[in-house]
Amino acid sequence: MTTRKPISLAAAALVAGLALTACGSDSSGGGGGGGGGGDAKALDGVSITVGSKDFTENILLGKFLVKAMEAQGANVTDKTNLGGSAVNREALLAGQVNVSPEYNGTGWTVYLKHDDPGNDPKALYEKVAKEDLEKNKLKWVGTSPFNDTYGFAANGDLAKKEGGFDFQKMADYLKANPSSTVCMETEFPDRPDGLVLFEKATKYKVPQSQIKILDTGLIYTETAKGSCDFGEVFTTDGRITALNLELVNDPGVMILYNVSYVFQDEVYQKNAQAYDDMVNKILAPLDNAKMAELNAKVDVEGDSADKVAEDYIDEIGLNG
Repeated sequence: MTTRKPISLAAAALVAGLALTACGSDSSGGGGGGGGGGDAKALDGVSITVGSKDFTENILLGKFLVKAMEAQGANVTDKTNLGGSAVNREALLAGQVNVSPEYNGTGWTVYLKHDDPGNDPKALYEKVAKEDLEKNKLKWVGTSPFNDTYGFAANGDLAKKEGGFDFQKMADYLKANPSSTVCMETEFPDRPDGLVLFEKATKYKVPQSQIKILDTGLIYTETAKGSCDFGEVFTTDGRITALNLELVNDPGVMILYNVSYVFQDEVYQKNAQAYDDMVNKILAPLDNAKMAELNAKVDVEGDSADKVAEDYIDEIGLNG
């Protein structure tokens, strides 16, 4: 899931290839709604292309919009699972996709190149939305209750024995137990939105002797087995609830990664009310627990993203 934040150096080449395959003229303009009858749907006659990044949660968020738009009569080109952050951003700026899900913290720190995004989700959304619209004619719509940020999970047996952990208690445990370990991805110790935030907040610098570098998927399984006492995780990952893990409580240290749908403003304005209504209905139920549950249906239970999306759109009443 780390591709939601880092920017790939291969982005330009991938986007150039996308231009040849992704969208024809029907899917680049997001045309106006269709005509007449009393049973006409809100997006009849609209052609639109939906993108997403290439990890489960972002794919699902893209698919939710694909299914909801199709149910409202749109002709949707599905370009979910397109690639990493840079590929999606460049495709959106170039008009090769018309809308994609994006994280507010990524918008502020990566795309708009600012520092501290603050700890107020509403304020962050508003400043990202304002600046991106002014500078890039991109319209941010809605913001999710869930915040899929970096965090830590403790081995479930250890958490039970110690009565659970918050960031400070985790730091105190590491300090008191020098042989204990934290499993992390390669880049996490050096990211400005990674380990350094934990260390500043707790005033405990995790020594190299307590850091164990693993691939993302192995962090979850090795921490669940007890090979790591703690593991770096994404807070809405379905494996947290499915495995022997307990989330370490973050008192507001890590950067906010609530999600919005980002439209080309030209496309958005043609059907603004329909898009507002649709996005708000999609995002409103998605707190951390619900998003983790939906992620787990793909990552743990093995359902397809299309099936999970269809079921969710039916559940919230957007199936037409």
